[in-house]
Amino acid sequence: MITVTEATAHAGALKRLSGQGVSIWLDDLSRRRIESGNLAELVATRNVVGVTTNPSIFQAAIGSGAGYEEQLTDLAVRGVTADEAVRMMTTADVRAAADVLRPVYEATGGRDGRVSVEVDPRLAHDTRATVAEARQLAWLVDRPNVMIKIPATRAGLPAIMEVIGAGISVNVTLIFSLVRYREVMDAYLAGLEKAQAAGLDLASIHSVASFFVSRVDAEIDKRLTLLGTPRALALKGRAALANARLAYEAYEQVFAGPRWQALGGARANRQRPLWASTGVKDPAYKDTLYVEELVAPGTVNTLPEATLNAVADHGDVVGDTVTGGYAQARADLAAVERLGIAYDEVVRQLEDEGVAMFEVAWQELLDAVTKSLNSKGVDAE
Repeated sequence: MITVTEATAHAGALKRLSGQGVSIWLDDLSRRRIESGNLAELVATRNVVGVTTNPSIFQAAIGSGAGYEEQLTDLAVRGVTADEAVRMMTTADVRAAADVLRPVYEATGGRDGRVSVEVDPRLAHDTRATVAEARQLAWLVDRPNVMIKIPATRAGLPAIMEVIGAGISVNVTLIFSLVRYREVMDAYLAGLEKAQAAGLDLASIHSVASFFVSRVDAEIDKRLTLLGTPRALALKGRAALANARLAYEAYEQVFAGPRWQALGGARANRQRPLWASTGVKDPAYKDTLYVEELVAPGTVNTLPEATLNAVADHGDVVGDTVTGGYAQARADLAAVERLGIAYDEVVRQLEDEGVAMFEVAWQELLDAVTKSLNSKGVDAE
């Protein structure tokens, strides 16, 4: 448990981060975290105002079995499939977390207090199935502060428009490319226009666009290391921040344009940039790098617990570290390109790998649940 003294010590950097207009969301969820009171504690003492989940997070939580035994036994007795069991367990966790965060949701007018749950990653390239799954998840969780995560694949873009158009709040995930990010914002605006035409209250619809950070450095740094020249090595650790800063520039441009002005006048909410994958992959980098260097108003940073603890312990949050750096960001990405590292090829690879990794995690979760259901079904007999 976090003591009062520890909570006071932790408040500084996290409070400053929040004060700069950055919403701190926890990138993790488990039943044990909810039932132990840990999630409520993080909300009360560490400025956490939201939660994100993904297939890998649930694979780690449910795969361990901790906290899920009773529900797994009941599901086994009922003879449900592994797919249904996984959905019952994950949506139960999201529902419970949403209840913990409901006061934040109400205090912020729906801006924060959000809990995200992802559509089945196996549907990432099927628009109609993604839309149907998003509707089902929103119905199963049945909380106003849920966000449905939809990957920013080519098939995901029209699904985002349809789901937003139906009045369901969306967390768009697995964004790596600046071009794709602009397409995501366009899909969001199109969805708002569809919702407006249907007579829905635009003020009730919220969205974030999850722009992935550390994986960009991991891939580009690997290629720079292979080149091995002083010029290449000097660029390590700069591409991901450059990419994210230019994404924020795109956000500023789109949400200052005439199309947005018409929707904003109808009380629509901006789709906030969310910095995802903010735990460093390279131990040579400061563990708070992707927090301290991506401070900008109107953003969300979703932090793994280790990164949250690092910021609380030794974070150095001094102000906006994004909006003055667009020229340098363009120069850094251009320098990488001049070395023969093709930006378009890298971000396309990262999107494909991201979808594949979540599919693998989901299948591993299904396999573990199948084994558990089979075992408990035998025990019940």
